[in-house]
Amino acid sequence: MAAFNLDDYIRKVPDFPKKGILFYDITSVLAAPKAFKYCIDKMVEIFKGKQIDAVAAIEARGFLFAAPFAAVMGIPLIPIRKKGKLPGVTLSKKYDLEYAQAEIEVHSADVPRGKRVLITDDLIATGGTLNAARSLLVEGGAEVPEFFGIVGLPFLNYRQILEPTPVTTLLTYDSE
Repeated sequence: MAAFNLDDYIRKVPDFPKKGILFYDITSVLAAPKAFKYCIDKMVEIFKGKQIDAVAAIEARGFLFAAPFAAVMGIPLIPIRKKGKLPGVTLSKKYDLEYAQAEIEVHSADVPRGKRVLITDDLIATGGTLNAARSLLVEGGAEVPEFFGIVGLPFLNYRQILEPTPVTTLLTYDSE
């Protein structure tokens, strides 16, 4: 049987969201049950033997991969949302985007003190959102042993901002 090629399921959209950007769209992975199952199965395979007590997911596409992973692994799912989306007491963190600032939040009661939380997103670009998520979880008393993404864009230097925490992706694109 031939090896599975996840790249076949990643739609590349030139000039989106603006001219000069090549957008790597994972919605085509979600539309293909075989590709989606491959991603979840690989996540489980990678993290099965590691001590992961919970998984935190970045809104919104990170939820799509982290939720089934959490269910299979039998661990809690911690949603990290955009500011104003969570009704309870939250921890929040502002971070810089290319031309603006954003803010994310987590329910403070959902952060497991002293536990190891994997942070997951669909695509890792600059690492800014993941770095902010790590800050939230650490502030809440958790440890972040690793980051995970379906797609990584290392040419945007996310490893620098996420050091010393390891980053694992299923697929990387080394240039635009």
